[in-house]
Amino acid sequence: MTMNIDDSFISRVLKGDFPKPYSQTSLNEVGLDRKIAFGLFDSQIKSRHLDLHAKILKEKGLGFYTIGSSGHEGNAVLAYVFRKTDMAFLHYRSCAFYIERAKKDSRIDGVKDILLSLMSKSCDPISAGRHKVFGSVPLYIPPQTSTIASHLPKSVGMAFSLHRAKELQLPTHIPLDSVILCSFGDASVNHASAQTSFNLASYLSYQGYPLPIVFICEDNGLGISVPTPKDWIKHSFSYRTGIHYLACDGLNVADVFEKALMAEQISRLQKKPVFLHIRTVRLMGHAGADIETTYRTTEEIAKTEGDDPLLHTARILVEQGGFEPQALVAYYQKIGDDIVKMVDKLRDEPFLETKQQVMSSIFPRTNRPAKPLVLDSVRQFVLGDAYSQLQQKRIMSSLINLGLSDLMLQYPEMVLMGEDVGKKGGVYNVTNALQKRFGVRRVFDSPLDETSILGTAIGMAQNGFIPIPEIQFLAYVHNAEDQIRGEAATLSFFSDGQYQNPMVIRVASFAYQKGFGGHFHNDNSIAVFRDIPGLTVACPSNGEDAVKILRTLVAMAYQSGKISILLEPIALYGTKDLHEAGDGLWMDQYPPLEQSIPLGEVGSVGQGDIHVISYGNGYYLSRQAQVLLEKQFNIAVKVIDLRWLVPLPIKSLIKELAGAKNILIVDEGRRSASVSEGLLSLLVEHSVSCSIQRLTGEDSFIPLGQAMPLMLPSKQKIIEAILKLSH
Repeated sequence: MTMNIDDSFISRVLKGDFPKPYSQTSLNEVGLDRKIAFGLFDSQIKSRHLDLHAKILKEKGLGFYTIGSSGHEGNAVLAYVFRKTDMAFLHYRSCAFYIERAKKDSRIDGVKDILLSLMSKSCDPISAGRHKVFGSVPLYIPPQTSTIASHLPKSVGMAFSLHRAKELQLPTHIPLDSVILCSFGDASVNHASAQTSFNLASYLSYQGYPLPIVFICEDNGLGISVPTPKDWIKHSFSYRTGIHYLACDGLNVADVFEKALMAEQISRLQKKPVFLHIRTVRLMGHAGADIETTYRTTEEIAKTEGDDPLLHTARILVEQGGFEPQALVAYYQKIGDDIVKMVDKLRDEPFLETKQQVMSSIFPRTNRPAKPLVLDSVRQFVLGDAYSQLQQKRIMSSLINLGLSDLMLQYPEMVLMGEDVGKKGGVYNVTNALQKRFGVRRVFDSPLDETSILGTAIGMAQNGFIPIPEIQFLAYVHNAEDQIRGEAATLSFFSDGQYQNPMVIRVASFAYQKGFGGHFHNDNSIAVFRDIPGLTVACPSNGEDAVKILRTLVAMAYQSGKISILLEPIALYGTKDLHEAGDGLWMDQYPPLEQSIPLGEVGSVGQGDIHVISYGNGYYLSRQAQVLLEKQFNIAVKVIDLRWLVPLPIKSLIKELAGAKNILIVDEGRRSASVSEGLLSLLVEHSVSCSIQRLTGEDSFIPLGQAMPLMLPSKQKIIEAILKLSH
């Protein structure tokens, strides 16, 4: 039955058999011209035919995606009402919106764009054939994949960035008076990513912060097969603090037009968040493999099909616009014929043909020149008393603090955010005095929610900022890891390198904390980062390296649009000594501004037949073991600091391993899915023929108290492992 909505539309319009309206809002009442209304109908028709052709293309092996927009065609009105420069984060039922917005740019053929995307052609202007997405740089539509709600946090971040950029007088990618649009389905509001976004918007609005965003909930009453409880959306959002609720009949273009104008005024002029609740229907099931009859009766399906939005618009055009039914049907059929012809023209366009082509967009296309270093006189003024102490040896946390200060001076678009980073200066005092030096607009506290932190950072980064979000503990990343994996890291890939969200995510990391632990504060698992394409992950073992690596990561963000993670070992933040109390060997002087550590460059200390490869705490412990092995056993050991965990620095590492007869990898991560596991594979692949052993953490969570060291590498365990290798 659902495959006959095409014939049903034609038959019912010719008979004048129109569905009864749910709302009485008329074209004249809202000032919607009949010509404009017909233009909206044109976008709705094109969207419908593209849905029908998506299924045909799939059957013929010419297409690969069938999640359609049928039933949601009323969103074309939103594209007409809002400006082209109002950035739109769209969900996957937004075809009519895309078609209508494309009309605002004469260079763009919206139908052609979508057909190229459906057919995965490499000339698709947004993803170059990597995925069926609604996206366009000139139309200000960043691509989203089959997202549920993970795009909502960054939409709030983008809205937040507009006023912040105005305060800081920074250039942005969109006009400062823009409104941010974010659409999603009724089932998606239950997702944690959605709830945290509504909460953040409410939280900011409650405090009077300007936040011009329109949340567009297109409510078709179904989450695939699960019905949304009656009036659930209305009761959940009509009284949300700080968010203005509007509802409209998504089957009536005049009603959508009226409420969209209201939403536009509230969001643009009052700078307040709006929740626009659009009641609609879903036609032709959820997607190609969805068989509606397994969870809906034929009567329910027939009733839904009877409320086809195109039938409702046709009724309005006939009754209020003076159009003839036969003319509407003829136009509908002509659009279908035109799309058939366009498919024929496009079917021979090429696909992506090599893995290099596919992977070429993992990193953005940005290639900016380096930023000039800061004048010393400016540093002296901003750093105050800290400037005169730059040559004193300091612990890692203090050096990172100074490094962040210099980078904030060098990059005015750089902002720091996270839990307790402001007045408190972070749990470990790393951001101490930064808010005092640079103000609350550049160093600010966030709600205690990692999804909000990362989502805000992604949105700000997409609008010209370089955010440095801080995650208070490594384990807390897992609360929001999809913001890194599914949102930040995929943007460049699915936009063919045209969109970017550069940032450096600082994470207080790893175990070895004494007296403060449990698995949430002593976490040694970084496997989640190791398989995310496009991500750079670094881990310094000492303060000097931390500053130099941080400079490299921020420069990569600014110049190349890259996303990086800096894992800062908590146990080494305040470490002063290496071998004995008072030796001060783990403190460093602040490195000169021009010094940095290039991506992929490892460090090493010592010479010997036995080479130890490690990072972070493991490198520190290996350095302790190195001296004892020399003194007590006359065994010379070379210790190599990886520094770079993703991608692993295999080229420079191979050079350092020249002459090695035995290799010990010391990895504080778990034995399974650890850095050492990947490193061992790479060494074998590169024909490193000497004996290679691993010393790792156990496949366990980290306990509190005296049992904690049992689960991790230690100085003594390293010594014992090397003694075995030397015999």
